[in-house]
Amino acid sequence: MPTHCTICERIKLIQQHQNPYFVRELTTGYVVLADSQHFEGYTLFLAKSHVTELHHLAAHDQLLFLEEMSLVQEACAQAFHADKMNIELLGNGDAHVHWHLFPRHTGDTAQPGPIWWTPLETIYGDDVQQDQLRLTRLKRTLNTALDSVLQRRQVEHHTVQHLTLPSLDSTDTD
Repeated sequence: MPTHCTICERIKLIQQHQNPYFVRELTTGYVVLADSQHFEGYTLFLAKSHVTELHHLAAHDQLLFLEEMSLVQEACAQAFHADKMNIELLGNGDAHVHWHLFPRHTGDTAQPGPIWWTPLETIYGDDVQQDQLRLTRLKRTLNTALDSVLQRRQVEHHTVQHLTLPSLDSTDTD
């Protein structure tokens, strides 16, 4: 772990069972609710590996991390009835690969556009910080949606494995 990495510190709290925002562990990362919920359901997917860029992960890990992020964003959309999902991998502030997943709704900002057009004091103000009951409800809602998405994905994966596909090497020229 680097000298100071906010994401690594959050992961350490998860491992010590002390991160109240923790939702679920997946193979490549941790699903956590963001500290602020101005955009209800705002979720982070934190890479388990401390890397600063997606391309620093091994090829297989990149693909799995992207697939799991896609499943998490699908669960967020389902859980929080999003009209649209905004998904960002930034890292300028916290140099550790992590996704920001924002469930968006029509009219949730003064003008259509990215959430960052909203003043930071609105996004992170005291009035949108978590209380324990709301946090518990949001975590339960997201966990239920994750269960549904992951279960459906397992069924789809099992079905695909048992399909018989025609060979691409076929010399048949009908």
